[in-house]
Amino acid sequence: MLTGGPLDVLTGDYLAELTMLILGRDRLKNPELGYAKTFLRQLEEALGLAHERGVRIVTNAGGLNPAGLADAVRALAAKVGVPVCVAHVEGDDLTAREDGALTANAYLGGAGITACLRAGADVVVTGRVTDAALVSGPAAWWFDWAPEDHDRLAGAVVAGHVLECGTQATGGNYSFFTAHDVRRPGFPLAEISADGSAVITKHPGTGGVVSAGTVTAQLLYETQGVRYLGPDVTARLDTVRLDDDGADRVRISGVRGEQPPSTLKVGVTRIGGWRNEVVFVLTGLDIEEKADLVRSQLAEALEGVADAAWTLARTDHDDADTEETASALLRLVVRDPSPDRVGRALTSTAVELALGSYPGFHLTAPPGPAQPYGVFASTLTPATEVPHTAVLPDGTRAPMPAPAAPAPLAEPAAFQASPAEPAAPSARPAEPAAFPASPAFFEARGSGGGAPEGVGGAAPAGPGAEPRETVRAPLGALAGARSGDKGGDANVGVWTESAPAWHWLRDTLTVDRFQALLPETRGLAVQRHELPNLRALNFTVTGILGDGVASGHRFDPQAKALGEWLRARHLDIPVDLLPPQARTATAAAPAAAPRPAEGPAPVSAPQPAQGPAPVSAPEGTGP
Repeated sequence: MLTGGPLDVLTGDYLAELTMLILGRDRLKNPELGYAKTFLRQLEEALGLAHERGVRIVTNAGGLNPAGLADAVRALAAKVGVPVCVAHVEGDDLTAREDGALTANAYLGGAGITACLRAGADVVVTGRVTDAALVSGPAAWWFDWAPEDHDRLAGAVVAGHVLECGTQATGGNYSFFTAHDVRRPGFPLAEISADGSAVITKHPGTGGVVSAGTVTAQLLYETQGVRYLGPDVTARLDTVRLDDDGADRVRISGVRGEQPPSTLKVGVTRIGGWRNEVVFVLTGLDIEEKADLVRSQLAEALEGVADAAWTLARTDHDDADTEETASALLRLVVRDPSPDRVGRALTSTAVELALGSYPGFHLTAPPGPAQPYGVFASTLTPATEVPHTAVLPDGTRAPMPAPAAPAPLAEPAAFQASPAEPAAPSARPAEPAAFPASPAFFEARGSGGGAPEGVGGAAPAGPGAEPRETVRAPLGALAGARSGDKGGDANVGVWTESAPAWHWLRDTLTVDRFQALLPETRGLAVQRHELPNLRALNFTVTGILGDGVASGHRFDPQAKALGEWLRARHLDIPVDLLPPQARTATAAAPAAAPRPAEGPAPVSAPQPAQGPAPVSAPEGTGP
């Protein structure tokens, strides 16, 4: 980013829920740690170049110890002979208030970052701020925005969300990756303007692509309701507009903001206990019977274990021409408060079955000891009780005022909840994310009436209209998706590239059909939000990830591939909506039968307070 073209502010997002747990364990071993050590290694190579080019650096790599990292940056600057002013933001650490917590950190906004930059800081280190604060804070400094400039701040929050996961906005992890060369995607940057609008782009000559699709995918990532509650502003996702602004340039505009809530989200991690796992390889015939035999042989050894979960993955194929493709995987995951009950003694018991169990017995790995696992939960705390403080380059401590209590707001968008548990719209502040929606308020669509809810889904024809010809095809032939985690919840954003396809998707992919296509979501509360501006739907699945990624509750513990699973499911799609190549492919292949229902942003602008300020985000460990 520093050598690719103009840049004013370079941001780095190093924190995620799992990262906080890892840093918490580091801090237990050494109280002077608790920050992302990789940042220092990267900074040693980049600090001189950033200083030469006048680029400010803003990062949340301070983790649990921003003051410690700020001191380490000063020591590094002295070592390499680069004169820089360093400041940091603190006050987010509330661990002492949470009994038994490994870490407890409030998600702060960008006000402290703004104060540090106004005081002349070249490098600003924070602890747990929202990911988008790394962009909204510098943008507020650059344009001298006030806390009441809600629309402008909301626009910067949206831009910050696009940048926070680096190359996910330039073709990385993109559903339609085969249409582009994404072998080495460049990093995104945002050119932010004084009104809060922004252009997402990348430096010339870098790989990947910036398109409405790549930006939409990232906007849908890890989102929840229509109002995106943050510590600086409540961003209205139903107002975001995307427009083509040239090659590898997408303009974000129209974002409306409202007063932020009077509470802050607090992420809490704890050591949940001990876990272990064994994976049995089952090859050839009688897969189900082989799995039943292993389960019965280990039943006695598992007595007294707090939690034992078996999963059979049918990766085997009939008449396979390789042994691997003839094999299925039987996975046992055990958890317990005691390491002894799920330790090597238990995994050794599995190995001891080798000569007296199913034919072809073997495991994917040797027996191992129990490992600690963590759990994540979030709560709310009054913003007035969090000492958000900017520690300026000269050591002055500047407290940041908490927002005033907002007036009650009417819910702007309707959502559709699953019958299993009518869920209310989320009221907790989400981690920084800006997600588009549409200017047309969302329409709630109930599960009653129309075609039966299953994995069929032919679009209903209007009165007197001819039924549309359909073909059985994967949803991904028409729609893209992006999914991710929020603690124990997951979200799946689904979008289309054309208006007719969007109308079909909106009418077809109800909560009931979503749960029919993804049986693992049945019995869980599911919320559905419509985002017409993006031609998108957003689904939030409550509790599918248990206690979060560190607990290893699920095969895909961060739900990163949940959206791709959805795209791979088959349903009846109108032929006229499919691209020609998809029509040919589906006609040639036998129909798949449904399975049984089981910037400141990094701110880079030519002249201060003139024109857009580009913002760039280097790769971090957040996504």
